[in-house]
Amino acid sequence: MKPIATFLLLFLILSGCSKTIHPQQLFTDIEELSLDKYKGRKVGTDENKLAARYIIKRFEDIGLKAYTNDYRKPFTFKNRAGASIAGTNLIGYIAGKKPEAIVISAHYDHIGVINGEIYNGADDNASGVGGLLAIAKYFSKNPPEHTLIFAAFDAEESGLQGAKAFVADPVIPITHITLNINMDMISRSDKNELYAVGTFHYPMLKAHVVSTNPDIRVLLGHDDPKLGNDDWTNQSDQGAFHARKIPFLYFGVEDHADYHKPGDDFVKINKEFYKNAVSSILEIVQNIDRSVTIQKVFKDKRIM
Repeated sequence: MKPIATFLLLFLILSGCSKTIHPQQLFTDIEELSLDKYKGRKVGTDENKLAARYIIKRFEDIGLKAYTNDYRKPFTFKNRAGASIAGTNLIGYIAGKKPEAIVISAHYDHIGVINGEIYNGADDNASGVGGLLAIAKYFSKNPPEHTLIFAAFDAEESGLQGAKAFVADPVIPITHITLNINMDMISRSDKNELYAVGTFHYPMLKAHVVSTNPDIRVLLGHDDPKLGNDDWTNQSDQGAFHARKIPFLYFGVEDHADYHKPGDDFVKINKEFYKNAVSSILEIVQNIDRSVTIQKVFKDKRIM
């Protein structure tokens, strides 16, 4: 191939990669879900239900298929006081060519209003929901090899209750679920670092955690049990899948000054980092979806 033709091909490939994520919609989604009107999206509140309606509308706009009439999958759990709380998971999917499914998840609840102050949870975890919607939009235009289930989980802040309800009563046979990719806090990093957690437990995933984006560092770690509180294995919804021996990758950042504080607002996110984080996660999902061998590896791991 002539040098100029090679250059043009490379330019077209890179240009195509830059268009996989639509930043303005990404920013619109995170800003909307972290508005004061949602009052921190605490499970069981009217404002949490309002946030759910926004996500459902976005599912519809993207064209996700539903396992139920309206994407909602209700569940109940007991809080620490023993009271019964109603939560709602939001589940959509894009059918693939293969029966195996990958669950891409992010929780949409947060911690609500405390002492009269609204905890908007922009990074935690409107950012993850925005990423989920962006990835869903991409695959709605670029059909995947494997079925992709997009799960906006409720009640993560109450002990991963939505994810636990999902694996206890899955929308498809649980043996068909081969991987969970979870996003929780992906829009802020002072060090420009995004962590991919889970390869300590599932080392066969390492080869797929590859990002060609030079503007962000994707690191492995925070999954060794010896790390104590720095082991993030069970600190978000991926823990419910790991408990069922379903491999996972969790994407997140280290805690910042506004973690679980009223200052976790949209104005504090790093837009460039957020865009690069979601683009990198999408690239890794693509790597996994295109793999011809990974399903056998997953099955072998679950049998062990």
